[in-house]
Amino acid sequence: MSESLQDKYLALIDEIVETTLKGKISSVEQVYQMLLKSISSGTGEIFELALSDRLNPLQTQVDSESDELKKAKATRSLRAIKTIQTQYKRWQETNKATEVIASAVREITIASNEERLAVFLRYIDPNQKHPLNLSQLQQLAKGLQQFAAANADLTQISIGITQGITSWQHLQENLLSWMYEQKSSLGFGGVPGESGPWASWAKLVKSEIPTAFFQTLAKEESIIEFIQTRENLILKDWVELTIVLQFLQRGLITWFDQQAYDIQAGPKLSISTFLTFAVIWSQLANGLQTQAETFSNSASQIMLQILRTFAQRPYFPMYGGIFASFSGGYLKDALDYLDAPLSSAAGTQEKARILTLLGYSQRALGRYDRSINFHQQALEILIHTEDRACEIANLNHLSRTYVKAEDYGEAINYSQRALILSRQAGDKTGETNALVNLGYSEVMQAQQLETMETEVYETAINYLEQGLKLAEKLGDIQTQSLCFSSLGIAYLVTSQYENAIKYLEFGFKTAQVSGDLYTQGRNLAYLAEAYYQLQNFEKSVYTGSLGMYLLEQISSEEWRQPAGLLTILRGQVGADKFQVLLQQNRPKMISIIGVDGYDYIPELLESY
Repeated sequence: MSESLQDKYLALIDEIVETTLKGKISSVEQVYQMLLKSISSGTGEIFELALSDRLNPLQTQVDSESDELKKAKATRSLRAIKTIQTQYKRWQETNKATEVIASAVREITIASNEERLAVFLRYIDPNQKHPLNLSQLQQLAKGLQQFAAANADLTQISIGITQGITSWQHLQENLLSWMYEQKSSLGFGGVPGESGPWASWAKLVKSEIPTAFFQTLAKEESIIEFIQTRENLILKDWVELTIVLQFLQRGLITWFDQQAYDIQAGPKLSISTFLTFAVIWSQLANGLQTQAETFSNSASQIMLQILRTFAQRPYFPMYGGIFASFSGGYLKDALDYLDAPLSSAAGTQEKARILTLLGYSQRALGRYDRSINFHQQALEILIHTEDRACEIANLNHLSRTYVKAEDYGEAINYSQRALILSRQAGDKTGETNALVNLGYSEVMQAQQLETMETEVYETAINYLEQGLKLAEKLGDIQTQSLCFSSLGIAYLVTSQYENAIKYLEFGFKTAQVSGDLYTQGRNLAYLAEAYYQLQNFEKSVYTGSLGMYLLEQISSEEWRQPAGLLTILRGQVGADKFQVLLQQNRPKMISIIGVDGYDYIPELLESY
């Protein structure tokens, strides 16, 4: 087949060249129309080979021919071939979608049963140059249906695509209606089972599996348990769910990215959406590991696609804040799963950025060895890239992680490296973070060594103040939050409690703006200590309880710090008085963590 097709294309090229030499081609449009009529979709490679067969000998002849007449004819023929080449590129652009669909049909039909799903997902990967859109997916479904008799999986994928598109279209028209229903906040929260996006989408979609899936998320039930109880899950259902979730996520990201009027909400919600869906896919992969390996692998594949897309965005959170808008028990411990499929990804800039995210997530969860390992892996990859901002970020993160691990010498070392490199690269955000890390590391080291000299602390606090000025100049809310927090802790360890409270309060408020739950929790935990030292037990109970709850909700081991302080305080004032102090701040606490959150605080203290 391919030989006779090549002969046909050679004859077509010869015909166009001869017609040109006879002066019967009046425009390039004529050449294009001849190609359009004669080249079959999906056979571009064969045409390119035929074109190469004719072009190369002619080029050699033009370069070496000494006979003027022969050279003139060869030159005209070569010019005609180059016209064909130009118009073929035009044909390629016009027919690219058709080519991609034909290629997808071909690859999916010849793939093994184990590989077929992975091949399909590659064609809808947003990181590809030409991922299939909805209308192209519909054409793919029709193309696969033609081969249905050959393999039952092809029928299943075809039906799944069609069902997925229909389900997505039910959602598409009212994608954001939940925002206007709940009004109070943006993000993935809401009253379990009743409000919020998942509950809204569950009512809109008309298909069994997506409806049940959204209801599970709305009720804050386990995704892993949901998928493990679907023992009769078949390929068409899985393909449908895949399409619904992928187009849902992309629809949200597109809308959030366009919210230029709110510089904080737009990026914050896009970041939250990317990570929420990455976590959902990682949990699906985890839940299907033992019962459906092909589905599990495909879920990991989609998760990695999402993270790769996210890593290329300008608002990728190099310095944290990743817990923004995360809510619900089903997300607890989810970041554990995110590192699983990365071992198979190439050593790319995207992988380095994903490792950066995983590194600081592990630090927030109190896993310092894993955090250091991720950041070191990222630095190894970054040696071969030009991503200086990411390299500096990893040095800064290593400094912070070593502070948490109480290795202050290493923390100072990495912050100094980050400071030098950021100044060389002109990276002001990196420089700001490096100054803060250096100052904070030196304060903590001086405290560990029981240094009494005030100039040591003054030098360290000077670094922190420089960092704060730079962050304010940059308008970088998240880095400002870190500066306020670090200054507050520095004043706390040097027993300057009023100053500590001032900066920690600023730190808490700016962390609320950036949506960084980890930094919110940490500021509250240290505020509790400062208020305790000033014998203001009511405020100590209020800030300590809130900080403990927020940190526990994101699975950070640091919840134990305020829990320990509250336990001591309860022992000093007595259980009844402690309950009164807690009750006094009930309205304020409910406004931040809800009734369920407030009711959970005594339970959390008991578990400590």
